[in-house]
Amino acid sequence: MKHIPRKRFGQNFLSEPDIIHSCIEAIRPGQDDLMVEIGPGLGALTQPLLQRLNHLHAVELDRDIVAWMQQHYTAGKITIHNADALKFDFASLGEKIRVVGNLPYNISTPILFHLLDNVGHIVDMHFMLQKEVVERMVAAPSTPEYGRLSVMLQYRLHMEYLFTVPPEAFDPAPKVESAFVRAVPHATLPHPARNEPLFGKIVTAAFGQRRKTLRNTLKGLLDDAGFAALGIEPQLRAENLGVEQFVAIANHLG
Repeated sequence: MKHIPRKRFGQNFLSEPDIIHSCIEAIRPGQDDLMVEIGPGLGALTQPLLQRLNHLHAVELDRDIVAWMQQHYTAGKITIHNADALKFDFASLGEKIRVVGNLPYNISTPILFHLLDNVGHIVDMHFMLQKEVVERMVAAPSTPEYGRLSVMLQYRLHMEYLFTVPPEAFDPAPKVESAFVRAVPHATLPHPARNEPLFGKIVTAAFGQRRKTLRNTLKGLLDDAGFAALGIEPQLRAENLGVEQFVAIANHLG
């Protein structure tokens, strides 16, 4: 099939055999795993996954690719969901889901947040993403990459940067480097927030104006007495606080 990659779907198809092999080795599919692939495209990961799995679910928005897949794969081996991954109910597939994908870079962050809503059903996730996004996912406090994405994902997930992937591993080649990442939900939250929406609100407010101090970004939420009670210096910026401290603020206010 000669498929013209669609810019609006953010399509860059993985094509380098050594990188594909490295991805599959990192995922380590077991034959009975309940696995779902987001954006299978022309099958770079799909084909080797099907060689190891009894069955695979695939979520693909592009109807042309869905039509090609229906002709190309054995019906009993794969269930194709012609759907938008941002709206797909992953929990409907069952418990202990493993999620994989070469995610469209233009919607990668919203997909990650959507998957957090289904995290109770997920065993692990392996994604190809823009390197810059992966660096933000795994970033430690007080580094330039650390931000809202880092805090919100690390609250729920243990993250591991696996390897870097050059642009020429894709067709068409993107203008940026990519990276493969593993995300595993915490069996027990290391720092549970009693009110998770409030926790999210505080993190969003704190990082809303990165260069401002916490005294300014959290004005109206946390006063000087609150900072003192928590032992947090109000002259710090959001990037200086770890997940545990953001949770402490939320639990103090909640």
